[in-house]
Amino acid sequence: MEKTLEKSRTEDHHLKTSSFPFTRTELIKKFEEVRAFTEQITDPLEIEDYVVQVAEHASPAKWHLAHTTWFFETFLLEKELEDYDPIHPQYSYLFNSYYLQTGVPHCRARRGNISRPTVKQVYEYRESIDEHVLNLIKDATDKQYEEWAPIIEIGIHHEQQHQELLMTDLKYMFSQNPLNPVYKEIERPKAKSIPENSWIKFDEGVYKIGHKGEGFGYDNEFPRHKTYIHDFELANRLATNSEYMEFMNSGAYEEPEWWLDEGFSTIRDEGWNSPLHWIKVDGKWHQFTLSGLEKIDPNDPVTHVSYFEADAYARWKGYRLPTEQEWEVASETVPVEGHFADAGYLQPIALRSEKGGLQQMFGDVWQWTQSSYSPYPGYKPLPGALGEYNGKFMCNQYVLRGGSCATSKSHFRRSYRNFFHADERWQFTGIRLAR
Repeated sequence: MEKTLEKSRTEDHHLKTSSFPFTRTELIKKFEEVRAFTEQITDPLEIEDYVVQVAEHASPAKWHLAHTTWFFETFLLEKELEDYDPIHPQYSYLFNSYYLQTGVPHCRARRGNISRPTVKQVYEYRESIDEHVLNLIKDATDKQYEEWAPIIEIGIHHEQQHQELLMTDLKYMFSQNPLNPVYKEIERPKAKSIPENSWIKFDEGVYKIGHKGEGFGYDNEFPRHKTYIHDFELANRLATNSEYMEFMNSGAYEEPEWWLDEGFSTIRDEGWNSPLHWIKVDGKWHQFTLSGLEKIDPNDPVTHVSYFEADAYARWKGYRLPTEQEWEVASETVPVEGHFADAGYLQPIALRSEKGGLQQMFGDVWQWTQSSYSPYPGYKPLPGALGEYNGKFMCNQYVLRGGSCATSKSHFRRSYRNFFHADERWQFTGIRLAR
């Protein structure tokens, strides 16, 4: 939840809530944990790593650290504290993303050109804003707390979105380096074999989807509403690297019959013949991971594929991608468990369970759906700048569901709607088939 790491999407979604559910102590604990985790992500970095921007969609680590701090300063401190004195008047320009109602933002493609403030100064900025926010929580009257706490919760979830973006931006940055740098050595579990793909049937009917109203949710998850769904079946697991290699080896990247017209034009123009981060070494397929360059594990879920590739693969198999409505209805049958960022693998891992039913619904990879990103019936964005994000991006993007290995579990819920353009694949995106 910046996409391109801001999402030309993904970056900032926003809250709809009623009475605030957390005590001050609980909110302080959550705020401190999330802020600390962002800095934990940057612990393995060298100072040179913080400022590099290798593509417009991949913001520098230093910018993510500052932008998530700017959010609390702009939407909370500057609005609610009469005597608040900004750390630096130009930070509101440098570290804004695309909130035009708060001011004109600095050019996204030039974030890597900014060597000052220094990394040290950005960390000092974070420390100062943290102190102000914590004091505000502790000193607020009960009425003020009820008013301010939901804004802080938005900021916490906004930061968790940027944690995911930060990890994938770092991966994209390191992948451009011919030295194949290692961000962190991580041992991941392997599987000698995985269950055969099978199909789970769901009956047609009228179902309710959308946020149920308890706990945090972005405005694009509301309102909960009825939808009619025909009979459908969902693959019990994610598509794997070996299955996708069969698609590649069949020559499908050269055969227009499997591709949407724009998709075939994209793969020809970009020279794609494999998922992002795949490279052949001595005739063997390898992929770049945050642990460096590794041989492809055939049983791991395929990841870093675009909507165009996911759709073409589904057609080639004789199936299709699920709709987001089908995915959410099916997800109600299984608990929200999986390999999220909390597991620490930073890469999707192979299915090791032999149990029946739907598996790998959550974590590992964001799953493409065939649903265009559009408003639910009765959707209303939040007023003001906090409502800028979701509604204005409801055009030319597709919905993804399920979270990934870079998504914090506490940030996720089954009604979460991620969205990307059809040609984007730098996030941990993958494939589940439907029919």
